[in-house]
Amino acid sequence: MEEQTTDLKDYLVALRRRKKQILAATGILAVISVLVALLLPPVYRSSATILIEEQEIPVDMVRSTITSYADQRIQVISQHVMTRANLMQIIEKYNLYPRQRQRETTEEVLERMRKDIKFNMLSSNVIDGRSGQNKMAAIAFTLAYDGETAAGAQKVANELTTLYLNQNLKSRQQKTGETSTFLSEEAGRLSDQISEIETKLANFKEKNAGRLPELAGLNMQMRDRTDSEVMEVDRQLNVLDERKIYLEGQLAQLKPNSPMVSASGERILDSYERLKSLQAQYASLSGIYSANHPDVIKMRREMDALKKETGGDGDMQEQAKQLTRMRSDLATMREKYSDDYPDTVKLKKAIAALEESHKKTAATSSDAPKFRKPENPAYISMQSQLESTLSELKTLRAKRNDLKAKMASYESRLEQSPQVEREYLDLNRDHANSVSRYQEIKAKLMQAEVAQQMEKDSKGERFSLIDPAQLPEKANSPNRPSILLLGMILSLGGGFVYAAVLEGMDSSIKSSKMLAGLLDAPLLSVIPFMENSEDRSKKSKLKTSLVIGAIVGIALIFLSIHFLWKPLDVLWYVITRKLDVWLG
Repeated sequence: MEEQTTDLKDYLVALRRRKKQILAATGILAVISVLVALLLPPVYRSSATILIEEQEIPVDMVRSTITSYADQRIQVISQHVMTRANLMQIIEKYNLYPRQRQRETTEEVLERMRKDIKFNMLSSNVIDGRSGQNKMAAIAFTLAYDGETAAGAQKVANELTTLYLNQNLKSRQQKTGETSTFLSEEAGRLSDQISEIETKLANFKEKNAGRLPELAGLNMQMRDRTDSEVMEVDRQLNVLDERKIYLEGQLAQLKPNSPMVSASGERILDSYERLKSLQAQYASLSGIYSANHPDVIKMRREMDALKKETGGDGDMQEQAKQLTRMRSDLATMREKYSDDYPDTVKLKKAIAALEESHKKTAATSSDAPKFRKPENPAYISMQSQLESTLSELKTLRAKRNDLKAKMASYESRLEQSPQVEREYLDLNRDHANSVSRYQEIKAKLMQAEVAQQMEKDSKGERFSLIDPAQLPEKANSPNRPSILLLGMILSLGGGFVYAAVLEGMDSSIKSSKMLAGLLDAPLLSVIPFMENSEDRSKKSKLKTSLVIGAIVGIALIFLSIHFLWKPLDVLWYVITRKLDVWLG
């Protein structure tokens, strides 16, 4: 059996045989395409263009505290605007998506609205003011909304535009305010820190007065000067010591009281010597006479008068010497005589009287001067010089002790100076760093306050609405002519595909060629198809249906052009004008 081949003629025969199915399928698909193009709900898009303007004041004069790029801020602003609260407020305000809100969840409705909001950045190649290099930067952006009605799309687009503009102002003022607040708090903290360090410095200086590093040179000078003064005082002390020794030697050779001589050449005793003499006589007289003897009483009265005159009871040392001498004489006399011997008894009474007088003198000697005032002018002069020398010695020794204490203080300061200097430098360094940081922060705070005022006056970088959202004159989608054209093409293709499927599924013999191939034998003859009246009637009806279908299709096409693309009168006017231009 020969292999059966299919040529172009066979395809044409098959198309002619399946023309009814092709026309039916194409017609049905065309009607569906027209219905789809007509029944799809219109979507209106209202768009606004916002320009990103640079700050009016030159950057060299006032630098903004907002350092992020515009596209970054716009993305942040979008996140603020596209929040659930803002979108739901817009949906409820303009009654958007009424059908979807009845059968869909809130999140699905919000997602639908986010898809309907169209955001597009407009960038250009500009020179970056920070780096000086060319780069792509955002100069504007468009904000659009796809709505079911033209008025609704315009209102929502304007609402979104207002949100973006207000959020930009709010965000910039908030950032500049936060910067100023932070710098103000930092300046206050540094001011407190500087005050604390200054208090520490004042306490440190008060505690280490005289040991500060800047006084080290002065301390060394004062130490050397004090050392020189000590050496000078030592020299003066040596001189005074030698003078003291000399005066003491000279004073020892002089008697405090010079003797007085009468006109006859006899020595006149003074009151003090007279008292001493009477005391010696009284001791001898007491050993001979009783206490009531007139001579004893007279002598005692004279002694009392001299005591009052001299202010004392005589010289205790003389009494002690005389008492010792008399006791020695008594011991010698006892070796020769008995105790009843008159001289012995007399000496014993004298000793007893002298002992009693000595005891009285010792008892009252604490309130009376021990020495009488010297009368020798040479002695008085020498004694005055000695006392002056002793006073100078005392003063110089005190001065020397003070100078030694000062010198020890200066040396202690110099020894402690390195440690004090280290702590002092640490405090000064902390103070200098804090002051430098404070001045830097204050300068930045002033710049931030100027930048904040610039933002309040809208002199900084801002969003300007250069093209507000307009009422769309026609729907943005769907593109009904394109849908209709594509539907017609797909309808025709669908008719051919439908015919090919039917032809492939039909296993009947449709031609003599197929029969000859099936029988593997030549055919004797082929009887052609002969039309009868019924076939001609069907053919006539088919032609009429085709004409009517063509007329209806052409009418549908013109109606679609008129209503979906451009009115026919306007289209005719455009065509005639172009023909006049071409022929003209």
